[in-house]
This record gives sequence, structure tokens and C-alpha cells, in this order.
Amino acid sequence: MPSSSAPIATAVTASANSSAPVGIFDSGLGGLSVLRAVRAQLPDEAILYVADSLYAPYGERDDDFIADRTLAIGEWLVRQGAKALVVACNTATAQSIALVREKLAIPLIGVEPGVKPAALQSKTRVAGVLATQVTLRSARFQALLERYAADCRFLCQPGHGLVQAVERCDVDSAELRALLRGYLEPMLEAGADTLVLGCTHYPFLDAAIRDIVGDRLTLIDTSVAIARQLERVLEQNGLRAAHDDATRALPRFYSTGDGTHQQQLVATLLEIDAVVEPVVIRSRRAATPDSQAA
Repeated sequence: MPSSSAPIATAVTASANSSAPVGIFDSGLGGLSVLRAVRAQLPDEAILYVADSLYAPYGERDDDFIADRTLAIGEWLVRQGAKALVVACNTATAQSIALVREKLAIPLIGVEPGVKPAALQSKTRVAGVLATQVTLRSARFQALLERYAADCRFLCQPGHGLVQAVERCDVDSAELRALLRGYLEPMLEAGADTLVLGCTHYPFLDAAIRDIVGDRLTLIDTSVAIARQLERVLEQNGLRAAHDDATRALPRFYSTGDGTHQQQLVATLLEIDAVVEPVVIRSRRAATPDSQAA
């Protein structure tokens, strides 16, 4: 589900900045699923997308490192003129969204696993959650369970290896399907009828998941809800781009790592032939592009 900030008084004046781009950020390629939904919902918006691929996956990083990188990339996007920021990463949202909201004077939209819609939709009252270990252990996620899961049992499964598979553009191999089967079959045996895709990488595994579970699990993907929340936040702040009958500009893509896989995934899944521009974004925990400190 989306998580948004209230309008910020120090934000840029609305009418003068409505043509500015929206920034979308993820630790890697997963946020492309959110970008896909944003382009469908808001076709007139210019978009800057940053993948922090040099340090992906965030699910294996400590909380301070995640907050450090999220803030640094948010600040970089503000310097590029972004009028709003979508933190299209469940792990980064869970660990750092409050800090980043305090530091950046633009509206922010975070993401979180769709526990609420799963609880509303499940008929067996058993639902599965696939997410990173960091997301599952976060206070934000535990608060979601306490708030919405009173009469619904949630089976929380860390998706070890799934982010890495998507990052290397593996969405259909035999090894990937075996990994997914090991996560999904225990959920089915426990009576789950709903599955929360608790990481923005996981919608790209939709076809492989459906081949394994058929129609036995309803998949909860919150990317469309995030795009709608972005639309509301832009409207509230007077930042919605004006309609332009001309051909809309393609998103601009940046990567802190090798952008080859990102370019491949953009072409395959979004049908966009785009250059992925390399970028160095230094931060306290990653002062040089070669730093792998965690």
C-alpha cells in the first residue's frame, strides 16, 4: 500500500513547478513495476528513475546504511529538480521514510506491503506475504499486522534470492521456479488464498508465480495504488503536469551500478528502448563508488 507525506509548507510553489519531473527511486530494478503503473496512471508526468544497483539488494543491508542511501538519493533527485519523490522500495520505506520526510522539502510517497487489502480479500483468513527480511522485521510492517490482521493469519516468508534473480533479469528459469515453489507450496498447504507481493521486484515474477499456484492465490500488487496516491498528492500540492498532446517524453534512467540489466528489463518488460545513464551518488556510508561497506 502507498504511504504518503502531508503537503510540506516549504515545498516549491506549485504552478511554477508542475512541469518538473517526478523522482522514483529503488535499490535496484524493482521500482520499474511502480514506474510502469505511474506511466499508465499519469501519462503527462516526466519521470527520473534511479536504481542504486551498486548496493542492491537493500534487504541484506543494515538499517543505517539503508537510511543513508535513501536520503542521499532523495537529495540528488531534488537537485535534479524533482517535484515529488516515490520511494519505490518496501525495504527503504520501512527503514527510512520518516527520516527522509524530515529532510526533504518535497512531497514523498512510500510503499508498504498490501496487508490491509489482503486481510479484506482473504476468504480462508490465511494469507501469505513474500518480502525481504528487513521489511518483515521492521516496526512499520509489524504495525501493519497489528492494525489489520486481527482475524487473519499471515504467513510471512523472506524471499531470499528473488531480488537477485530479478536484478539479473531471471524471471522464468528452472532455478527461480524451484525457489518460488519452496516458498509458495507451504502457504498453499496452510490454506492461504491470498499472496502479498511485499517487494516491488516481485510483480515481475507474476507469470512464474501464477504458473505454480494457478488461481489458488489472489496476488496483491500495490503498484497501481501507489500511482493513484501519487496522483492525489500531486493534485493536493498543485503539482500535476498539464496535459500535453505532443508525444510524451520517455523516462530518464540512472544507475549507480552497471545499467546493462536495467536497460534489458526496461526494454523487455516496459517496451522502452532507453539509455541507462551511470551516476555516482556519494553518501556517508558509501563515500566512493567502489565502497561496498554495509
